[in-house]
Amino acid sequence: MELAHQDITYLPGVGPKRAELLKKELKVSTALDLLYVFPYKYIDRSKFYKIRDIQDEDTYVQIIGVIRSYQTVGIGKAQRVSAEFFDGEDTIELVWFKGVQYLRLECNVQYLLFGKPSHFNHQYNIVHPELERLDKVNLQTRQGLEAHYNTSGEMKSSWLNSKALRRIIQSIMPALRQGVPETLGSDLIDKFRFMSLTDSLINIHCPKDIPSMQKARERLKFEELFYIQLQILRQVKLREQNAGGLLMPYVGNTFNDFYFHHLPFSLTNAQKRVIREIQADLKSGKQMNRLLQGDVGSGKTLVALMCALLAKDNGFQTCIMAPTEILANQHYQTLTAMLQGVDVNVRLLTGSTTAAQRRNLHTALQDGTVNILVGTHALIEDNVLFANLGLVIIDEQHRFGVAQRAKLWAKNVCPPHVLVMTATPIPRTLAMTIYGDLSVSVIDELPPGRKPVQTLHYTTLRRPAVYDFLRKQIELGRQAYIVYPLIEENKKMDLADLQHGFDEVCLTFPQYRVSMVHGKMKASEKDRQMRLFASGETQILVATTVIEVGVNVPNASIMIVENAERFGLSQLHQLRGRVGRGAEQSYCILLTKVELSKDTRKRMDIMVATNDGFRIAEADLQLRGPGDLEGTQQSGLPFELKIASLATDGQLLEIARRAAQDILSDDPLLQRPEHFIYRNRLQKLKPVGVDWGEIS
Repeated sequence: MELAHQDITYLPGVGPKRAELLKKELKVSTALDLLYVFPYKYIDRSKFYKIRDIQDEDTYVQIIGVIRSYQTVGIGKAQRVSAEFFDGEDTIELVWFKGVQYLRLECNVQYLLFGKPSHFNHQYNIVHPELERLDKVNLQTRQGLEAHYNTSGEMKSSWLNSKALRRIIQSIMPALRQGVPETLGSDLIDKFRFMSLTDSLINIHCPKDIPSMQKARERLKFEELFYIQLQILRQVKLREQNAGGLLMPYVGNTFNDFYFHHLPFSLTNAQKRVIREIQADLKSGKQMNRLLQGDVGSGKTLVALMCALLAKDNGFQTCIMAPTEILANQHYQTLTAMLQGVDVNVRLLTGSTTAAQRRNLHTALQDGTVNILVGTHALIEDNVLFANLGLVIIDEQHRFGVAQRAKLWAKNVCPPHVLVMTATPIPRTLAMTIYGDLSVSVIDELPPGRKPVQTLHYTTLRRPAVYDFLRKQIELGRQAYIVYPLIEENKKMDLADLQHGFDEVCLTFPQYRVSMVHGKMKASEKDRQMRLFASGETQILVATTVIEVGVNVPNASIMIVENAERFGLSQLHQLRGRVGRGAEQSYCILLTKVELSKDTRKRMDIMVATNDGFRIAEADLQLRGPGDLEGTQQSGLPFELKIASLATDGQLLEIARRAAQDILSDDPLLQRPEHFIYRNRLQKLKPVGVDWGEIS
């Protein structure tokens, strides 16, 4: 029977109950599915240690020795077993906290011990080691790399740990060696000298040596990334062939009047380049689908406005959708101020817009009087109809659901041009995958005169000095943000909370007015507090990360982040972007607890070292992985990644993308006989979520 049709229920060691558990936890139902559950690490079982060789806690060790003595301590659930293990020269303590009732230990019998040392009370011990009588072990079969698999808590409770899973997978090996159908064409296998799929699956689970394992991983990673790129780029090709775009060929009077007489400051070269790229899209006759990346303060809003003016000059309306009412209001006020004296009608639509205002607005939209409509989710309501919507601009687009965004596309018979913007720099590998179907523009320089924000890292021991500095800055007329990770105290987490923080700040600075903003407030109260701060009536704003996006107060020159160790790099960078918007030197102070992990200290060091959002985004991806970055979970990928990593396989991803581009360049429908293998494989792969190629 082919492995693709062999039910896992009938594999040795599985059975109906375990089969259901494997289907639930690992999403596998056939023997072939199980072969695509890849090991997350390998341990060299050919190496044997002496106890005195143990030097760290990161390495699993294999030791031959005897148990000299053991004792059971405690009763009930608190029971544990401690044993003294002797390798002929030295001893080490072995400890078991779980499964104590199942332990069967014998003294002065040779065991093969396998486990991971830990450091406790100035000496090493090994918790929950594997022990096997040496006379029952074939050391020949134990030599080489042993695969280890991630398993869930539910699997472990049913005795389906890594070892059990390895045995089940190894039972498939004899059938696998008879061969499985190839999933890459001979053109790619020959070009890149890849292992066959059969050999790759054998050597990923039972590698004969490290080079064989590495070759298997390279082949399987490439294939995974290649099919993601093939799916994305094929959708782009099909869209370009089938979807015409609204034609906007003119640079008219409104654009020129604004550019020559009302531009608030000179455009940077990066802004000019991006406007040219967008203009080329608008007059191409194809629908624009472009991602605009620009670091905090790089001038994306001005670029968006100038694109909207191009649309107006060609007889089209623009809508700009923001994720929050605060940000929508800010965009509306910014655009209105910039367009003083220019013949452009800008209107605002949010949840706070009254019924009477809405009726008037709906009429003006449908008769074409409104040129630019700024708003929140209210824009996607069915009764919001346009006379001729030509351009959709979405700010901080990852904060909107796919279905929400898709509703905007349907507000014109011919789909409008789409520009999605983000101030969260996106690492190149993510841009090629999650946003791989979009053209990408980058504003990579800040307007002249902006002083880089100075970032400092202190522990809470330095809080008095930080408060002294804050007081001096406020005396100079500046304002400050203090950001907390929680709204209310959480007893399970040792974090500063907003309410206590607010009370402490009020007591420490009785001479100043303090505002507080968080996500659980009513929108009206939140806006009132924000207006008090923006107008300078309050000097300190205590907040959660609700102020991460869209607050523009040029006089605010200090950002203090409490428990900065709880934030990711990209989020810290976004928070830092709330200051440094005026002419004065600004500061971002990261306050953390004294004891920090190695990774956390790295994050703080990176923040202090650079203001470059793209460097920070790359570092964040390396430290946390793509699944943890805001807005970039795997639901954004056409297929789930099982072995490749967007954090570490960027070079392989670029190779896979070029290979997909070469195949699709003159065969976008994959109709050539030699490309049938790719079309068939795409049909068999199960896409995750929605087809982003159509609507992002």
